[in-house]
Formats: sequence, structure tokens, C-alpha cells
Amino acid sequence: MSVIDRYFKVTERGSTVGREVRGGLVTFVTMAYIVVLNPLIIGSFSASSPAAHRDVLGGILPVPQVAAVTALVAGVMTILMGVVAHYPFAIATGLGINSLVAVTIAPQVTWPEAMGLVVIEGLIIVALVLTGFRTAVFKAVPAALKSAIAAGIGLFICFIGLVDAGFVRRLPDAANTTVPVGLGLNGSIASWPTVVFVVGLLITGILVAKRVRGGILIGVLATTALAIIVESIVHAGPSNGTNPKGWSLGYPALPGQVFGVPDLSLVGDVSFGAWTRLPAITVLLLVFTLVLADFFDAMGTMTGLAKEAGQLGPDGQLPRVGRALFVEGLAGAAGGLGSASSNTVFVESASGIAEGARTGLANIVTGVLFLAAMFLTPLYASVPVEAAAPALVIVGAMLIGQVRDIDFTDFSVALPAFVTIVVMPFTYSIANGIGAGFITYTVLQVATGKARRIHPLMWAISVAFVAYFAVGPIQEALK
Repeated sequence: MSVIDRYFKVTERGSTVGREVRGGLVTFVTMAYIVVLNPLIIGSFSASSPAAHRDVLGGILPVPQVAAVTALVAGVMTILMGVVAHYPFAIATGLGINSLVAVTIAPQVTWPEAMGLVVIEGLIIVALVLTGFRTAVFKAVPAALKSAIAAGIGLFICFIGLVDAGFVRRLPDAANTTVPVGLGLNGSIASWPTVVFVVGLLITGILVAKRVRGGILIGVLATTALAIIVESIVHAGPSNGTNPKGWSLGYPALPGQVFGVPDLSLVGDVSFGAWTRLPAITVLLLVFTLVLADFFDAMGTMTGLAKEAGQLGPDGQLPRVGRALFVEGLAGAAGGLGSASSNTVFVESASGIAEGARTGLANIVTGVLFLAAMFLTPLYASVPVEAAAPALVIVGAMLIGQVRDIDFTDFSVALPAFVTIVVMPFTYSIANGIGAGFITYTVLQVATGKARRIHPLMWAISVAFVAYFAVGPIQEALK
């Protein structure tokens, strides 16, 4: 224990081995859904299914294989982040980027070629870290925007939790109304899974308010137990996209089987033939979009997590940020090599941090659990997302407190901060929020005669984000 303490600086950071283990466990529980969700986004059960995610040749990624590689890459890269960077920042397939790969990139190339572009994206990120560019960008962001990023992430993960639990739903006739989302079903809590979420949120909130050790973890486990009991009585069944009153992801029932042998045949199934299949400018735009989304998504997430963990130094910077950014870049390439899509730092790590995690030891716990998940899919799949969602709302409430560090009396700072905060949940993207905030900040500083405050890199980033937001029109113009 003393060796572990010294290596990870557990005591030095005001933590204990017990807290790190609890934090790592909570982080895994709140993000284990990715092993179920990622296969549904980039994988398919059958090539003949109308909803299959087919590539240009009609090929698919089988769901079981995607689940296996998703857990494998997440486990390995999360452990590497803990060992190399010593931070409790867990890694898994990035949401948003995987949708971009499935919806925009794969239909133009083959799946191996799409993953080849993801590998290139990750290697570019690594190169930007090695040159010091990515670290310099991290340090160039104003303190107010860093606080806004953390607060925006809080709203974002809260929104994720509310949507996952069915508390907030997209309206079926959203195209014919000014209201795109609503409360539950027809404006009421009309499904048992959502009721379980509400009860779980109150239980977890009480535990955290009373400062109970392991409150978030206890809340998740208690809500899971409640879900199993409720399901045994009401038989709500899984949602499967057709049952709005069913469980979204994961099914709360004692599994009949605990172990399963993972199929890792997708590992290494990568090709770089996209450069011969598509015009070079089209491929460059696809890679540029991947790089920009991953670059700032990870940077924003790390900023928010570091602030919540109290890891930022007196100068507002994250010590050893280069190591963390380097591992995150490798994770992008590793995700491509594993056919799991680009991996990045997961915002749900905040739940483990809220439980007390402060070091890379928590990552070791999370990573080992991901590796075990390859063999224990039936077991962890019995935890419904409705049981994990309360933890996301609780952590969101903690992160939103970062707004106290923003000077809202200076509107040239207040508006960019506000835009950063609200665009993240409203567009379901951390990168979009950062881009909108950066552009707004640059324009307002110039317009108010404060251009000298703007770091040269902020100019370059703002221009890059203008191109990022205009990728669609640019591609159309090139056609």
C-alpha cells in the first residue's frame, strides 16, 4: 500500500486508497453504458436490417464484436492514463465522434477505411502534443472560459442523465411545434423506469447532502436494486426503440449467465484506402473535422474535471497536462485500431471525482473493470441506465458551481461564458460549446477595444472553429 500511495501520490493529494477504489468503481458504473451504446451507434445486428449502419459497400460492424473492442480499448487506455498522467480521467469511445463516423464518414468509405481515418486523427493529435501546440492551446484559454467550460459540462452531463432516464424526451411531432422536447410521456412521468430514476435521484441527493461516504455509489447500487424489484413486479420490458415505457439501456434482472467469451476479431481491421476512394480534399476535410472535435472536446472535459478535482495550479493550469493530452491522443488512434471509433476522456469521470477520486489509482480500478466487462457483459448489463443517470445529474449540480468564478459584470466576458455554457447541452456537444464561446469571446474583445487580451492562439482557434462550423457548406462548394 505504501508503494501504491507513493507512486500515485494518494496521500499527497488528500485522498485515500479506499476513496480511489470507490471513485474508480463509480466512474465505471456511470460510463459502462458505452459498452452497450457504442455498438448500437456504429454497429448493426444484421446487414439486412433497415436501421443497419452500412458502409459504401454495404458492410457492417457486428454488435457483439463492437461491444468487445469498446470495452478492451477503454480498459487499456484508461489504465494508461492512470499510470502515465496520474489523473482520474477515464477514457472510452467518444460520443458525437462515433456518430460522425457512422453517419458521415462510413457511408462514403468502407468501415476499415473509416477507422483508418480515425487512426490518422489520433496520430495528428499526438503530433500536436509532441510539438507543444496542444499544451500551449490549453494554457491560452482565459480563466473565465475555463470556468464556463466546466459549468457547461455540468449542464451537458445533467441533460444526458435526464434524457437517458426518459425524464426529458424528444417530442414525436417536434417538426410541427416550437417545443422540441418535453417532460416524460405527454408531459407526465408515465413510465416505471423514469419513476425509478426520480426515486434514485432523491436517494442519491440525500446521501450526498448528508455527506455519506460512497453516497453516489450507494445511490447507484440502491437504484439498481430498486429497478430489479420494480421490473419483477411490473414487467416494463426493454425499450428497443418501440416501447416508450421500457428500460432504455441495460435490463434490471438477475442474469442467467455471468460470463461470456469476447470476440476481438475487429482489432487491427484497418485500411488507409480512403485516400484512393475519395478526393484528397474531401478526406482532408473529414480528418480536419475529427481532429477539431476531438481536440477541444478532450481539452474542455479535462479542464472541467481538473477544476472539480482541485487539480489546477495557482496559475489556473493543469500540472503534467502534456502527459494527459498525449495519452488522450493515443486513445484516439487506439480506438481506430480497435474499430471502436476514437476514444477520449469521458466527462462521466466527474462522478468518480465527486466520490473522492484524485489520482490515477481510480483509473486503474475503472480500467480493470472495463477489461472484466469483456467477459461479464450479462452482469453489468443488468444495471439500467436509469440507475446510473441520477449520478450524472448530481455531478452536474456540482459542476455548475464553477460559474461563481466568472465575472458576469463584464459583458464582454459574460456573453462568451454564457454561450459556452448553453451551447453544450443545446447542441449535445462539448466541442460546439467551446467553439461558439471562443468565437464570441474574440469578437467581443476586439469590439470593446480589448484585442490585446487575446492570446495569438485564440485568434487561430477562433478562425479554425469558423471553418469547423462551416464544414457542410464548404464540402458542398467543393462538390
